[in-house]
Amino acid sequence: MAHEIEYQYLVDSDTWRSRADDGTRITQGYLSIDPERTVRVRVREGRRSKLTIKGRNHGAMRMEFEYVIPDEDARQLLELCIEPLIHKTRYLVEHESFTWEIDIFDGANDGLVLAEVEVDDEDTTPPLPDWVGKDVTHDPRFYNSNLVIHPYGSWPDRI
Repeated sequence: MAHEIEYQYLVDSDTWRSRADDGTRITQGYLSIDPERTVRVRVREGRRSKLTIKGRNHGAMRMEFEYVIPDEDARQLLELCIEPLIHKTRYLVEHESFTWEIDIFDGANDGLVLAEVEVDDEDTTPPLPDWVGKDVTHDPRFYNSNLVIHPYGSWPDRI
């Protein structure tokens, strides 16, 4: 079974930028946001497009299946997705042998900056960089699939 174990945090400062790559623009949309299964289409600048199916979260772990699809198919599928689409720039930062992904959202989720790190098993605790803030791994408001129906820009009590 394919799975991912991922932790998600708010970002407190931009001190990570000096160690980041150049970033990649991402547009993604959801064909399904059912909590039992989400179906995502992702188009990444300069990379192959993907269709991803994810199961319900169990702690930090969930089933995940990802497939490369033709770019033209991905663009057409985005037209079928629930609005608004997610727009963000993703930066990669290495920290103590872990690769962190920092997402800076724009559009309907402008102002949100999240850091994610994947681990091989739930017993692994990655060392936290000094720019990492509050752990939001178990807060469903921060799931990208929820940001479609409740964009960060519309939150009355933005964190």
